[in-house]
Amino acid sequence: MKEGIHPKYGKVRFECACGNVIETRSTKQGVVKIDICSACHPFFTGKEKLVDSAGRVERFYRKYGKDFEAGAKKKNKES
Repeated sequence: MKEGIHPKYGKVRFECACGNVIETRSTKQGVVKIDICSACHPFFTGKEKLVDSAGRVERFYRKYGKDFEAGAKKKNKES
């Protein structure tokens, strides 16, 4: 490898919104805040849960909640 052309490779700490902390090495040093990790992601945990860190689902239900539920019930009756 040539000297002086590669980025520095050092410690990085990933902090998840669920409280899980992952320490590893990367070219990005310091602390990185993440929304979801393998400890809380439904694919890895096997649990079905709604992952909503920014409140988007809640905002959707506030805006379209009644219309959305009425349409879903109507569609289920037709089936």
